[in-house]
Amino acid sequence: MHVILIAAITADGYIARHSNEIVSWSLDLHLFKKQTMGFPVIMGSNTKKTLNIDLSGRQEIVVHRQDDPNEILKGLKTNKCFVIGGGKTNTLFSPYLTHLYLTFHPLVFAKGVKLFENLKNEMDLTLVKVLPVINKKNLYQFQYKVNKD
Repeated sequence: MHVILIAAITADGYIARHSNEIVSWSLDLHLFKKQTMGFPVIMGSNTKKTLNIDLSGRQEIVVHRQDDPNEILKGLKTNKCFVIGGGKTNTLFSPYLTHLYLTFHPLVFAKGVKLFENLKNEMDLTLVKVLPVINKKNLYQFQYKVNKD
C-alpha cells in the first residue's frame, strides 16, 4: 500500500504557526483535492478541528496518540491513503510512509508546528517528480519516494 504524506510546508519546515491555526496561506488546495479524492485521509484531531476545506469524497480517519498506525493501515481496503497532518500524526505514521508530496511555500515562520514532531527515525528520499501548482507564484509540489532498507 502507498502511504503518502501530503503537506504544504514553509521554507523552514513548518506546516502551521500553531496547533490551532486555520491554514489560509496554502496555495495548493486544488492539487490536494485532486490527489486525495477517493482515498482515505488520515489526520490528527487538531488538524480535523482546524480544517477549513471540504473533504467530501474521501474517508476521513481521525487518529489520536494512543492509536496503532499499523492497525489503522491494515483496516483500509485501498491501495493508497494520505496522511495529512499534523506534525505528531506525521511522526506517528513515519515508519509506514512510502512517499512524501511536499509543496514548499515562500514563507518563513521561525516557530510553529514542524512537518514532523520529535521524529526518531531518519528517512532517505528520492525525488521522483516535480509538479507545478497551476497559476500560483511559481509553486511546485515535490514528490519523493521513501527508500526502505
